[in-house]
Amino acid sequence: MPTLTLYALKPGLQRLLRPLAARLAAAGITANQVTISTAAASVILGLGLAMEQRGWILLPIFLFVRMMLNAVDGMLAREHGQQSKLGAVLNELADVISDGVLTLPLALAPGWSPVWVAGAIFFAALTEMAGVLGLTIGSTRRYDGPFGKSDRALSLGVLGAWLALGWPVSPWVRAAAPVAWTALCCVTVFNRVRRALGQRALG
Repeated sequence: MPTLTLYALKPGLQRLLRPLAARLAAAGITANQVTISTAAASVILGLGLAMEQRGWILLPIFLFVRMMLNAVDGMLAREHGQQSKLGAVLNELADVISDGVLTLPLALAPGWSPVWVAGAIFFAALTEMAGVLGLTIGSTRRYDGPFGKSDRALSLGVLGAWLALGWPVSPWVRAAAPVAWTALCCVTVFNRVRRALGQRALG
């Protein structure tokens, strides 16, 4: 039985964005251009927040826009004849880079442990590696939860909104949040590897 994850909402989002994808394709915009532009914007925002601990409200807004752009680049690739090996590589790399740089500002925020935030970034990347590993053993790319990319983005967006509103974050929360993030990533890695192996065995 699949674990609950926000990734399950992706088909509904794609239906809403399909007309936009069609217009972009007609305008000559490619999936790879969307992927690279989204990653570049992630790097700019992440580094900007790391250098200047203000503007946190931009984080949840951008994460929502990024989710839509990720859906659009997938539709451009699949539904408009733009699939390529380069695109698949760019998509995976861009997601990991974007996740890392958008989480990075927390390492420099007052009261947050840089070591634990770095660990959270590492384990987030590991979940995506575990998802891709399914392809190397003849399974499918795994998106199992409970803490996939969309779920992590929601968590990060909520935290960004919280900081933007100036609400206090207790020392207990600052200590526990990266630990909980890491633990959920570990469960996700386990689920993805187990189900990839199980799917391979059935195949």
